Amino acid sequence: MKSPTASAANPSGPLVAGPADRASRSGARRPGRSVRRHLPSSPWLFAAPGLLVVGVFSLYPFVSTVANAFTDRRTLVPGHYVGLANFRELWHDDMFWTGLRNSTLYVLGVVPALVVLPLLLALLVQRQIPGIAFFRAAFYTPVVASIVVVGLIWVWMLDDRGLINSLLEAVGAGKVGFLSDQWLLLCSAMAVTVWKGLGYYMIIYLAALANVPRELHEAAAVDGAGAVRRFFTVTVPAVRSTMVLVAALSSVSAFKVFSEVYLIAGATGGPAGEDTTLVMLVQRVGTGLTGRVGYASAISVVVFAVTVVLMLLVLRTDRREGT
Repeated sequence: MKSPTASAANPSGPLVAGPADRASRSGARRPGRSVRRHLPSSPWLFAAPGLLVVGVFSLYPFVSTVANAFTDRRTLVPGHYVGLANFRELWHDDMFWTGLRNSTLYVLGVVPALVVLPLLLALLVQRQIPGIAFFRAAFYTPVVASIVVVGLIWVWMLDDRGLINSLLEAVGAGKVGFLSDQWLLLCSAMAVTVWKGLGYYMIIYLAALANVPRELHEAAAVDGAGAVRRFFTVTVPAVRSTMVLVAALSSVSAFKVFSEVYLIAGATGGPAGEDTTLVMLVQRVGTGLTGRVGYASAISVVVFAVTVVLMLLVLRTDRREGT
């Protein structure tokens, strides 16, 4: 009887076949060949659900809106092709220009605040001190809060008999018409937008600040740079691309604002509709049993075109500063 050692050392002796040898002798196919054979169609199968959702809920409504912009379609009446008639009517519509003015002012008032304030807030909560986790959660709470709840809270605070006016009366100051004055109402809506967006953009800045090398701050400190100088010479250049991203996102969101102004100013858009934005005008014109879907679609096309222009301007500014 041969020992296992002798059998293993003898080249001519019987060898124990491994799994790979048995599979090759039995003619079984390797899994890799089957995967490579079906690889060209497999990605499309995985992407099909997402593409279907995008096509049904994004692409089709967009194409339908552009097509309706050149018709006189109403809610219950099929439209007919009218060419550029809706866009010519926009040119002579005073309410359209009011909405365009308010949406533009909203961008000018909200975007600078949402670019700078979240960065300062991120620098504040970035410090590792006891209890900082509580403040991070507190600053982010408005982001997850319902916009309806937030709007009702601010209406209660800004009302003539609300919290802020009650405090002003308690210290001997007069009431302020936050919800009755045209410009104060628009500024109040801007304050709600900034307050609700601070936490969201703070998280984006925190991710960017985590990638800034600490050695840069240490080198600047050795050269005698104070906190303010290090902010402008180290922090701002390091997060400049993130600032451009925040500016692009906030500008598009601000131009398409609806909920904040609608909840604070009401469906009429403030006194005599002077605080109506473009998206509010789309909702007012295009809804109801007699809604002018074609005219509302033309306004939507203008909103889309302006948002694209805003994005291109922000990107062009970033590219010009980078060169």
